[in-house]
Order: sequence, then structure tokens, then C-alpha cells
Amino acid sequence: MEKNIIVAVFKVESEGYQALSQLRQEAGSDSYLVSAAALVKKENGVTRYLDGFDTGARSTDDTAIGGLVGMTVGILGGPIGMLLGAELGALIGANVDAGDALFDSAMLEQIAEKLDDGSVAMIALAAEENDVVVDSKFADFDVVIARFNADAVAKEVNKAAEMQVEMARQAKEELRRQEKEEFRQKIEDKKEEARRITEENKKLINDEFHFDEK
Repeated sequence: MEKNIIVAVFKVESEGYQALSQLRQEAGSDSYLVSAAALVKKENGVTRYLDGFDTGARSTDDTAIGGLVGMTVGILGGPIGMLLGAELGALIGANVDAGDALFDSAMLEQIAEKLDDGSVAMIALAAEENDVVVDSKFADFDVVIARFNADAVAKEVNKAAEMQVEMARQAKEELRRQEKEEFRQKIEDKKEEARRITEENKKLINDEFHFDEK
């Protein structure tokens, strides 16, 4: 059976929950096996997890991608997902290489583009002989379905995860640099304040001495 990541985008949130519930109850047969599924929603530009399940069932050769649904949701809900779903230039920033951000993100980019604010999507990992049986689970809903080869998606998600770690490292370095700069500026401000007070004190003392001499 072919291993696929199935993405179903719903126009109605309640239908997403209904489809997830139905798939949870009918997760496998002789012709297909759904290992895991997650329902996500995009709100204010951020993709967040709503509900999901992991049957724990694995076909003989999909152990390596068993956590792929969770990883995909994690990427979509993180900075990479925001990058793919928004204006790239505004989010890259000065310290993130634009070339790295424009990596081959076929599935992630398609999901991010399809998920408008308020829309809901189900992401499922399935081993299936064909697409007929699983698609029939969504027949009663207003939904758009897409399929991606699970092994290709795993490579894509792993690359995105590496990039996300690098982005976090660069952001941390930039924050530390800014904190050091702010600390140095505070020291300089204090030195300047001390110099100002010293000069004022000198002037007062001189004025006082001149007064005494008269």
C-alpha cells in the first residue's frame, strides 16, 4: 500500500470535527490504514492544533514516519508556517537567509496557502491501496482533498525542522546582541549622568569657594 499524507481543507469547522470523529472510528480496513490524524485551524495568521488521534497502528514499513503528522502540525504552527503563509520579506528579518527560507516546501506551502484565517484542515497519515476508500469518508462534507507522498513529506518536514532550529538560534543570538547593546547603552548613560553630576558638583564647589573668598 502507498503511504500518503492526506490533507482535507474544510469550509465549515464542525464538519472537520465530524470527519475526524468518523475517521477515528473507521481508521482501517483491508484496503487502508490511517495511523494518525490531526485537525488544525488558522487564526490570526497562526495555525493551531484542535484535535486528533494516533491509533498506534503501523504498517510494516512506516515506523520511520510514524510521528509525521505531529511534526507537520508543529512546523505549520511555528515560524516556518508563518513564513509560508504570509509576506516572506516582512517575516524573514535581517538575520535569516532568504535563500534558506525559500526551500522546496511543496506540501507545507500548499497547506499554508489554502488555510485562510478561520479555515480548518485535517492532516492524516494513511497507507492505502487507492484514494477511493478514504476519500469516501469525506463525501458528505464541503472539502478540498490533496495527497502527498509521505516519504517526500518527511524529507520536507525534517528540512523545515532543521531550518526552524537555525532560525531560533539566530533569533537568540540577535536578542543577546540587542541585550548587550542595551546594557552597554545603559552603562554609557550612567557614566554620562555621573560626569554631569560631577561637573555640576565642581561648579557648585567653585562657586561656593569663590563666595567664601570674597
